[in-house]
Amino acid sequence: MIAAGLLLLAVGAVDLLRQMIRARRWIAYAVAAALLIVVAAGVDAVIAGLLAVAVAAIWTWVVPEHGPARAGLWPVALLALAAVACVVVAPGRARPGILGQMWASYRPMDAVSIDVVVLVVGCLIFLLESGNAVVRIALRSEMGAGGTSDETAAPTLKGGRLIGPLERILVFALTLAGAYTLIAAVLAAKGIVRFPEISRDGEGGDRAEYFLIGSLVSWVTALAAAFLVAWGIAPG
Repeated sequence: MIAAGLLLLAVGAVDLLRQMIRARRWIAYAVAAALLIVVAAGVDAVIAGLLAVAVAAIWTWVVPEHGPARAGLWPVALLALAAVACVVVAPGRARPGILGQMWASYRPMDAVSIDVVVLVVGCLIFLLESGNAVVRIALRSEMGAGGTSDETAAPTLKGGRLIGPLERILVFALTLAGAYTLIAAVLAAKGIVRFPEISRDGEGGDRAEYFLIGSLVSWVTALAAAFLVAWGIAPG
């Protein structure tokens, strides 16, 4: 489980740094990698930390900020498969490393281990900006299939970069809390808010298709993260 958390944390941190920093990113990448290795050492998972750093480096190459993804949706599928495999093969540990022992001494609830905490934090960081990257890959793949360029095919819906992460975090948290009625309300509210923009769509229906694909991929990403955590904390 700790490997899945470190994996998602590394990828999510890289995408956040790419969004926030424009110059001398390699310094930020190096600092983030060092911090991740320190955390991994603190939870007795150095090898998992090194692998997470390597995967994050590959992710930055195959999932560029602009233009079509070099490998389509395959990096997303492989990352999801790797996270699931980590949770299935390596369940949580009671007192992993120094940080695990400290957490075991001061944690508010006995049922929550340090592995679960790292997994939840990794999911949250991933959903912030990497979730946007996953949506962009899906949209560019779909628009590219129609034979149009990314710039001309993708209509602009204002606020998507901010609404998307907030929506994914809400869906993630509400799913773990079992508040499925509230999830339905959140998704319905988004459709109502976006309806005026979509209703002005032309005959091509590009805005409606763009909205539906982006929203569905975003929701599935959040639900998948929530189910991964629920699977990790389920009694064996």
